[in-house]
Amino acid sequence: MNVTKLSIGGLIAGLAFSFGANAQNISIATGGTGGVYYPLGGGMAAVLSKHVPGMQATAEVTGGSVDNLKLIGSGKPYIALAMTDASQDAYRGEDKFKGNKVPLKTLMILYPNRMHVVTIEGRGINKMADLKGKRVSTGSPGSATEVMAFRVIEAAGLDKDSDMKRERLGVAESVNAVKDGKIDAFFWVGGLPTAAVTDLANTPGTKLKLVDHADVVSAMNKKYGDLYVQDSIPKDTYKGMDGDNKQATVMNILVAHENMDEKTAYNIVKTIFDKRDDVIAVHKEAVNFKLENQKAAASPIPFHPGALKYFAEKGVKVN
Repeated sequence: MNVTKLSIGGLIAGLAFSFGANAQNISIATGGTGGVYYPLGGGMAAVLSKHVPGMQATAEVTGGSVDNLKLIGSGKPYIALAMTDASQDAYRGEDKFKGNKVPLKTLMILYPNRMHVVTIEGRGINKMADLKGKRVSTGSPGSATEVMAFRVIEAAGLDKDSDMKRERLGVAESVNAVKDGKIDAFFWVGGLPTAAVTDLANTPGTKLKLVDHADVVSAMNKKYGDLYVQDSIPKDTYKGMDGDNKQATVMNILVAHENMDEKTAYNIVKTIFDKRDDVIAVHKEAVNFKLENQKAAASPIPFHPGALKYFAEKGVKVN
């Protein structure tokens, strides 16, 4: 019997996602240690390892959404936390994924990711236009923070290359760079509160400032699709805020390779919802894991059949 290379490749790809009953090892691609993805991923890994028979899940530190989506594209057994804008690029093979489409499926809608444009008093930055000529970090290279930061900067009428001295740092590194006077401001897209931003806000002799930018959302959506909404970070989120910060928000989703088998996808979604309180105990953004938020309109990536099976059992109409 002749077996072609193509069929062997398909068999290997299938095996990667047909997690056997006795060996369901998966990695959850998260983000940096200073953000929200990493603790949330750790919470998910704990409940999956404890409550899905035979499954051993681990949370992995990564550069963020872009890196996570590339890991799923590798065909290895990953699930990933990712922003919808970066996921859309991966699914379509655009921008950082040009020529390399990632065959994704949505497992569940997670929580809103809020853009923080962060500076501190004394750096001369009160509005987006004031970033001109400043030293600014737009996020780490493998992050969706960088993707969205570029879009916010563009919509604000600035040039990311000629109008500022740009660094590419993760949120924890950005906070340290602000403290050390190496940068004046940084972009970060994350849940509330983000530990690293809380750290900056609580630094003695420092007054945190978040720059309003909600007015750029319409321009972003006109160019990239209806991925963003005008939102606000409440003034009691971080110490030193003078008022609510009006900003742009994008949704986070949990995604998998389309080849993941239906039973595994079902077990992952069911367990995270069933044990949601355990994940909330790790980070309060898990409060936003809600059945009523599971809508096709909330993600540009189609839902996995295993996820749809669970939602149907709960009486949730996704489409």
